[in-house]
Amino acid sequence: MSRVSLVCGAGGFIGGHLVKELLASGPVRAVDCKPFDEWYQIHPGADNRHLDLRTIEGCSAAVPGAHDIYNLAADMGGMGFIERNKALCMLSVLINTHLLIAAREAGARRYFFSSSACVYNLEKQRSPEVVPLRESDAYPAMPEDGYGWEKLFSERMCRHFMEDFGLETRVARYHNVYGPSGTYAGGREKAPAAICRKVVEAKLSGSTTIEIWGDGTQTRSFTYISDCVKGTRLITDSDVKEPLNLGSEELVSIDELVSIVEQIAGITLRRTYDTSAPKGVAGRNSDNRRIRELFDWAPSTSLAVGLEATYRWIYDEMRSGAAVVPR
Repeated sequence: MSRVSLVCGAGGFIGGHLVKELLASGPVRAVDCKPFDEWYQIHPGADNRHLDLRTIEGCSAAVPGAHDIYNLAADMGGMGFIERNKALCMLSVLINTHLLIAAREAGARRYFFSSSACVYNLEKQRSPEVVPLRESDAYPAMPEDGYGWEKLFSERMCRHFMEDFGLETRVARYHNVYGPSGTYAGGREKAPAAICRKVVEAKLSGSTTIEIWGDGTQTRSFTYISDCVKGTRLITDSDVKEPLNLGSEELVSIDELVSIVEQIAGITLRRTYDTSAPKGVAGRNSDNRRIRELFDWAPSTSLAVGLEATYRWIYDEMRSGAAVVPR
């Protein structure tokens, strides 16, 4: 009998890409609380189910027969969402808690948890010239309020289920994942998609300006979706029990990000800055020494290449008048 992979949060951006990848090697059960018409991608070859994983009943219905469980399910979005919805972000702890209980009871082989770079100590991210963050920099704990605390607590929950109950858990700390087939409007979009959308809007409307949240000096690294999916599978299938960074080391400012998208679009826009808007930490980058040491691999898709694909997809979606549903 083939081993079933369970993807929780399969209707989301990363989940949809992961389901597609996993289907190439075996059966996949895809679960999300959203109605099917709101999934970013829906794959007919998967066992697609509409279940609320915030409840123990939903988790218990999702896991039977699952060999590997990928928990990507969370109520989250870009900085505009997580700074204004801290309680909603923290309620995602219900998903991980109930899913761990159900996974243990079902005898799952592996349990993957998608954590975030938002777990890192804020004191280490106060300058745009940030020193790349190593896995040990999560402690002493002072993560992003709301979302970051939920992710760090859930990491610990995974660790203790492994120590106390023998459930093999694996954790990756995602760094700003982007790419095609994700949200680009509606309030949950992240910086790469938001900037691409704003440039497309200007190109299609003839506008000559673009609004940027913050002062443009904030720095980040951004991880292309194919690297995220590959790293997720590597970490899940490995014997590495500690949380690992899964992110690009290509650090850019938001102003530099805008310039790359402008070059792709073939336009130059006048920039205005909304310094009252949510902007997050001053700087954040991934230190990839550990993942290279373990796998002789790290995310390598350049921002120019990844943004080209992302911009072209968003441009085609907007030009065709595709409806945007906040998810």
